[in-house]
Amino acid sequence: MTEVTGPVAKRILVTGGTGLVGKAIEKVVADGEGRPDEKWIFVSSRDADLTNAAETKALFELHKPTHVIHLAAMVGGLFKNIRYNLDFWRRNIHINDNVLHSAYETGVQKVVSCLSTCIFPDKTTYPIDESMIHNGPPHSSNFGYSYAKRMIDIQNRGYFEQHGCRFTAVIPTNVFGPHDNFNIEDGHVLPGLIHKVYLAKQTGSALTVWGTGKPRRQFIYSLDLARLFLWVLREYDEVEPIILSVGEEDEVSIREAAEAIVEAMDFRGELVFDATKADGQFKKTASNAKLRHYLPSFQFTPFRQAVKETCAWFSANYANARK
Repeated sequence: MTEVTGPVAKRILVTGGTGLVGKAIEKVVADGEGRPDEKWIFVSSRDADLTNAAETKALFELHKPTHVIHLAAMVGGLFKNIRYNLDFWRRNIHINDNVLHSAYETGVQKVVSCLSTCIFPDKTTYPIDESMIHNGPPHSSNFGYSYAKRMIDIQNRGYFEQHGCRFTAVIPTNVFGPHDNFNIEDGHVLPGLIHKVYLAKQTGSALTVWGTGKPRRQFIYSLDLARLFLWVLREYDEVEPIILSVGEEDEVSIREAAEAIVEAMDFRGELVFDATKADGQFKKTASNAKLRHYLPSFQFTPFRQAVKETCAWFSANYANARK
């Protein structure tokens, strides 16, 4: 928790507070972005089981938040989603309903929930924007997680129309940074690659990247996302969600991402692309035009610098990192 001296106007509860984005928000707040009238409370699954309505309500009554950043979710990589679509649907539906309803019942002024670009329709045109969320089914591989996340947008609209609640959501693109899940089998592409490079460097073996390396992604550094979360909490008044992403011009290929990690970790071995493995979606380009309308001069951390900082954190914290 961040201690505050003087009058406290805002008590901000962050669910999922020990994950990738929660840790980034905690760091940004501690490094000077917090305000004197804000008390920040970071909670994790150890504090309450958010799939349980009574435990969720008790958490809210204990901390009495005026504002909530809702990050808690059951998450996993592609193969875990394919195996457990029902579990992803049920657990996340329970978590989100309990958090939003407890926020409503205890008079929380604003909730900012975290969605994902995987909620967008599988068959769509690019770039995707905020108006396209419900235009068709998401990709079949993670329909449980995707639909559960989409329902937050439906609930936000319902709470606003029926009760006037200021509940909204953000949609980040591929987030990475310190405190990520670096599991090679179950993590996302960038932290998985960082772990692979680390191991290949230790063993002196080649680095094998699954797929051709041609798919393109927009990556956002967790500390940049944290700063944008603070802006949304304080300044963004729409119920409609907002995409938080670097621009279309900052999209990078998986090959370029791998090369950035190789450079950051000073890996001297061979880099091999295994084209027998599936590439997945070629691109999921998102428009950040709405964000740029509000924040035209926001400075994102350059991709290679953010990769370098993440690799340095992982190397220094290898023993305790999630992997």
